[in-house]
Amino acid sequence: MTSASLLLWIVLGIALQIALWLSISFWRHWGEYQALRTGVGSDGGMPASVNATLPSASEPASVAAWSGFRNFRVDRKEIEDGAQSICSFYLVPEDKQPLPAFKPGQFLTFRLDVPAPDGKAEQITRCYSLSDAPHAGYYRVSIKRVPAPAGSTYPPGRSSNYFHDHIQVGDQLQVRAPGGHFHIARSDAPVVLIGGGIGITPVLSMLNWCVSEQPGREVWLYYGVRNSSEPIKRSHLEALAATYPNFHLRLCFSDPLPGDQLGRDYHHQGRVDIALFRTELPLKPYHFYICGPTPMMESLVLGLEGWGVPENRIHYEAFGPASIKRSANPTAIEPVAAMQSDIVVTFAKSGKQIPWQPGMGSLLEFAEANGVIVESSCRAGSCGCCQTTIKTGEVAYGHAPDFDPEPGSCLLCSCTPKTSVTLEA
Repeated sequence: MTSASLLLWIVLGIALQIALWLSISFWRHWGEYQALRTGVGSDGGMPASVNATLPSASEPASVAAWSGFRNFRVDRKEIEDGAQSICSFYLVPEDKQPLPAFKPGQFLTFRLDVPAPDGKAEQITRCYSLSDAPHAGYYRVSIKRVPAPAGSTYPPGRSSNYFHDHIQVGDQLQVRAPGGHFHIARSDAPVVLIGGGIGITPVLSMLNWCVSEQPGREVWLYYGVRNSSEPIKRSHLEALAATYPNFHLRLCFSDPLPGDQLGRDYHHQGRVDIALFRTELPLKPYHFYICGPTPMMESLVLGLEGWGVPENRIHYEAFGPASIKRSANPTAIEPVAAMQSDIVVTFAKSGKQIPWQPGMGSLLEFAEANGVIVESSCRAGSCGCCQTTIKTGEVAYGHAPDFDPEPGSCLLCSCTPKTSVTLEA
């Protein structure tokens, strides 16, 4: 064999090995891509073990949730951000009984006696996300003070300002048990957590639970704020990123301060968007958990769908989840009342019988437009204030509410009549 033929055989052998390596890499990535698009399997194609109850030896013991409202005492109060607009409240039960564990991402509902303009107290109900992983002795909520909108006649947020200005350590609060359908599950699937502004609170609860209970799970956190005055728990987040190699922190500033330095104070200039995900995220079947203002939510939910992320991998909670429009949502129950004109809504207590008018929105809006007084608060299916008994007939929900209404009742803010219906209102 000549030296030339020997060299040729060597070159052919190297080429064959390269071709084999490329083929294996292609099929491996192609399999991941197909899993990402189709979401095969109980957890979208991942060999995952999912447990919706999230049991753990380090979490509170199994305790049944209480009914109604329970008295809690403010044990601690901490300002969290440089702008001093976000405050965390640590709550412990007055009866000193064990607390039920919650699913990371859920919220608490508060019944507050807020001063009214006439000097008297007015009772209102508000929901705030839990901002920490489950603990045996306390719950934590982190609340942003809502100022009056610039250039408008609208007042500042009543409940948020009441918390900041009036609720002190030692004060009592009436609290309903944790609830909500926006929460993370125990799984091997990689996860992308996205928080915009104060929308970081349920996401922070998920993150703290993940690193504590599943430290080997791949977790990305994209936290979008304007500048360095706004992030909460920054030192905590950076400590987690330094401790857990599978946790990747991305602070995104849309309007950095003059002294904010890229690479030191933040990782990305601009808003959290799909282009950033395309640049940074490896090709894997991630689950996306998103919470933030409505414009951010609409952009990301539609963008992820357009990117090919299956619907069952996109989980979100907006400030009013009904406001998020999706390009396709086959699991939503389509209200049929909009196509009918022979439906009559009867309000039993008010003595009113009114033909349903398509285009009026929810039954709550329909009731208010016709002079029927109904107690309401969040208007997004979270707090349960507008829960009303259905005496006859059926209703339909355009989206699944976070608050689970009692059998035989409905949340007026989130439904429309499916048939002629009689309501105890």
